Amino acid sequence: MGKVLFKPGTMLNPVPVVLVSCGAVPEKWNLITVAWTGIINSEPPMAYISVRKSRHSHAIISEEGEFVINLTTEKLVKQTDYCGVKSGRDVDKFKEMALTPIKGEIVKCPLVEESPVNLECKVKEILSFPSHDMFLAEIVAVHAEDSLINEKGRFQLEKAGLICYSHGEYFGIGKKPLGSFGYSIMKKKTQKRRNLEKAASKYQKRR
Repeated sequence: MGKVLFKPGTMLNPVPVVLVSCGAVPEKWNLITVAWTGIINSEPPMAYISVRKSRHSHAIISEEGEFVINLTTEKLVKQTDYCGVKSGRDVDKFKEMALTPIKGEIVKCPLVEESPVNLECKVKEILSFPSHDMFLAEIVAVHAEDSLINEKGRFQLEKAGLICYSHGEYFGIGKKPLGSFGYSIMKKKTQKRRNLEKAASKYQKRR
């Protein structure tokens, strides 16, 4: 198998694609689609988003120091694309895309009700680079759609229909897992027990 050499570039794919909401008051509310985002720490939980300096949301987030990461789904793919193309200087994206802003627990900017998971974030540090600024933020509250919580309290995020972004296109995430964390070294006894638990769960659902 051969390799083709490319010049240095942003070829890390696929990446998450999220809707970031910002703006403390209704007249400043805005949405921006971000594909450069991720987790950077666990205790305290911290995430980052990288935003072009020219974007309308950049100024809002820089001034107010907070934002919300809203996970996106297959049902929201059109809205996700629109919010990455149109500028909040020209249109009200919540209104144009019929998305519902709802009040958060801690931050002043709105959550997107249609999103299955919303992460309220407070900016702790801004790292400046030539094209983008990276906003390092602490996750101060998490909201999850109640329909994704099963009777045992397990959060079934795999049922949310999440999407990712790869080389200019949006893709749904496959619903069948290829393995779970640690499965490569799992004892056969443990694997057998898990398989029995899954089979029992499926049987109960069919009853």
